[in-house]
Formats: sequence, C-alpha cells, structure tokens
Amino acid sequence: MCGASTGPNRRRNVGLASLLACILSAGLWGAGTGMAQQDLPESLRDLFEAGVMAEKAGRLDEAEKDFQSVVLQGGGVAFVRHNLGTIYQQRGDHTRAIAEFRAAIRMQPGFAPSHILLGASLRATGAFPEAIRELERGSELAPREPAAHLELAKVYDQIGDRFGVVNQYQILCALAPGDPEYTYQMAQAYLRLSQWCIKEIRRGAPESARMYEIRAEVLLGQGQAERAIHFYQRAVQVDPSLPGLHLALAQIYLDQNRPGEAQREITQELALVPESVAAKALAGRIASRQGP
Repeated sequence: MCGASTGPNRRRNVGLASLLACILSAGLWGAGTGMAQQDLPESLRDLFEAGVMAEKAGRLDEAEKDFQSVVLQGGGVAFVRHNLGTIYQQRGDHTRAIAEFRAAIRMQPGFAPSHILLGASLRATGAFPEAIRELERGSELAPREPAAHLELAKVYDQIGDRFGVVNQYQILCALAPGDPEYTYQMAQAYLRLSQWCIKEIRRGAPESARMYEIRAEVLLGQGQAERAIHFYQRAVQVDPSLPGLHLALAQIYLDQNRPGEAQREITQELALVPESVAAKALAGRIASRQGP
C-alpha cells in the first residue's frame, strides 16, 4: 500500500506519475495484468508483456507502440486500454488518457485503478465533479487504497472544500495510524479549515462574541494579556452565557496573581457549566492561592 513509510524525504503532494507508482506498489497493476493476459489471444501476450516492461522502464514511446499494436491486432481488452491511458497520463495528455480510461471502464467497470486514474486526469483538466465521482467509485472498489483519497483531498483543496480535505486525511490516518505524513497533512488541513472558519466569522459576524474571543486568543498568544482581557470582556458583554469566556479570564487573572478577580470569573463559569472539569480544577487552584 502506498501509505507505507518510505523515509523522511517522502512527499504526498506529488504528481500523477507518483500516483501511478502508488497503484503499482499496491499490487492492483499486477492483478490487472494477469486478467489482461487471460483475456488476450495467446499470440498477443508476449507483445503486451513487452509493453508492460517498457512502461515500467520509462520507455513510454516503445510501450505506446506495443499497446497500440495489441489493440490493432484485436487485443483491445480493458487493461490494454488502461495501460494506454497511463502512457498518455504520464505525458500530460489528459484528453487521450481520459478516453482510454473510460474505454477500459466500459469493458471492466469494477477495476479500481481505471476509476482512480481517470479521476486524476479529470482533476487535472478541471472537471472536478466528474473527478470526485470517479475517485469515490475507485475508493468503493478498493477501500484500502490510499491513492483515491489522496487525489480526492487534492480535488477538495482545489475547489475550496476544507471539510472534504479534512475528511480524506481522517480516512488516510485510519488506514495507516502510524504514518507521520498523513498525520501532518491532516493537521495542516485542520489549520486551513480553522483559518477559513475565522474568515467566515469575520465576514458574517464581525461583532460576535466568537470574533472577540478569537481576537483575545490571538493577543494572549502574543503575550498581550491586558488587551486580551479587554476583548474577552467585550465577548462577555455580547453573550454572557457563552461557556469558556469566564474560564479564560479566570486563568489570566490567576497567572497575574489576582486571585480575587479569578475567583469572581470562575464562579460565573461554574454557574454556566457546573459539570466543567476544567473549571473545577481551576477553582481548586484559585482556592489554594487564596489560602484559608
């Protein structure tokens, strides 16, 4: 499976040639080759195999010639058309690649790599809805193959669907829990989702309690505690029932050695969410700071 670790210099955001390598390493290519050999006339099997070896060696012109010869001699089975598609895709000729992958799918609808690579070429041409449909079909046929989810993440990123990107990396992390690259990319996807959410709040509700809370959190991260207090207080004025605001203020006041004000805020927090474990823990710390 292409989710297996290949060293610290590996990159996931790779081109279509690397996507093809993922499918090759997954064993899907070999399975399809076997099916193609069975369907081909015996007289064409050596020619087809020569094309496969040429493609694996990077001799694309030679491979294309062999596969086209197989087709012209009556061997236009699904996997031969699929292989022609991979040749065109590696050259960046996505129009011809799409035609070949579609032909392969008509002959053999259940072959996952054709759907995945068709989705990749559709993505490259900007046909995003069709790309999503083909990639989702590929993932249904090969549920443990990461390539479809990696391509889907790229499509969703291109169309600005931040939730979609996060979802695909969640799936990849579930497929390979120990893979640091998937975990890193999921963190990046969450970061971009967070940034998008903040922009949406700023655009749609610039004077909301949440917007003031975000400003306070940014200022607190910059070490500007007094300014952060100001914006937390503005947030409380807008929505006094929003949990977390009094908790944040109580923590700041305690850090500033102002236990009386911290106590006032934590009391209000516990009135809103009496079951809050964090608020109860902070209340205990405040009590110990105040003494008997």
